[in-house]
Amino acid sequence: MKILVTGGAGFIGSAVVRLAVSRGHEVVNLDALTYAACLENVASVSGSNLYSFERADIRDRARLDEIFALHRPDVVMHLAAESHVDRSIDGPGDFILTNINGTYNMLEAARAYWQGAGRPAGFRFHHISTDEVFGSLGAEGQFTEDTSYDPRSPYSASKAASDHLVRAWHETYGLPVVLTNCSNNYGPFHFPEKLVPVVILNALAGKPIPVYGGGENVRDWLYVEDHADALLLVVEKGALGRSYNIGGENERRNIDLVKTICGILDAKRPKAAPYADQITYVTDRPGHDARYAIDPSRIREELGWRPSVTVEDGLAKTVQWYLDNEAWWKPLQARAGVGVRLGVKA
Repeated sequence: MKILVTGGAGFIGSAVVRLAVSRGHEVVNLDALTYAACLENVASVSGSNLYSFERADIRDRARLDEIFALHRPDVVMHLAAESHVDRSIDGPGDFILTNINGTYNMLEAARAYWQGAGRPAGFRFHHISTDEVFGSLGAEGQFTEDTSYDPRSPYSASKAASDHLVRAWHETYGLPVVLTNCSNNYGPFHFPEKLVPVVILNALAGKPIPVYGGGENVRDWLYVEDHADALLLVVEKGALGRSYNIGGENERRNIDLVKTICGILDAKRPKAAPYADQITYVTDRPGHDARYAIDPSRIREELGWRPSVTVEDGLAKTVQWYLDNEAWWKPLQARAGVGVRLGVKA
């Protein structure tokens, strides 16, 4: 396939780009190169004749039309988004413009291209979203594809809106779409403002390791390369108009995840005192969802996919990657907002 990937210089998008090229797909990486993007994420495939890059903003409809006309993709995998909850609390406007307006532009550009090309049967628009659109769970239960939407942050509300737009374009205009909603990702090339890299890098620097509230919030952790594998499967074989929840089947309390990372660091780069001594509890995030958990039955039963990496193995791989790649993450720590407590303006 020729795949147009939006946000392909970001964390999840770059994993999709790397995997797709390794499998022989031609990939066009469309990215605006905002603060969390990094072209080093795709350096391993940038020299391939299967890879090309277009610097563009999904809020620029005219530019999108040019890219569709030039590259004529078989499928679109739409990952470009503002994604950090704390940043959405402090500055929701960017989330509205990118996640909602940008998705609208992508849908309209894709629809114009698809209709102009004679509605090719194999065309797909794959919208990649999050389990956060479903809100917060109690101690029991899991999100299914039929769970009602109940977003609690500007980020999750903007992603929920984008999901609704994609479904509406399918129902109203017949645009061939598939959707996925994933649980929390982690792994190599994770921008150093999210929980897992913050824990690793603060631990190594001897800084306090911040844990919101009491660390009781529960997440289902999905290794990013497993996620990329699932996304390529859905865009190839998913049923049109269908959504698929992608989970890691690895639920952990935040505090337990942090302590696991500290234990891995104790083994891999020991020091005089345990890294867990650096754990510091900080004021909780406003509106912090208590628990997310994915029921992945549909993707397992319909497409035969399930995660291959346990959270223990995935965290060990991730910690080792950060130990080995200081040249990647060190410069990123100077970018705006990294290392600063965000999400407190509420």
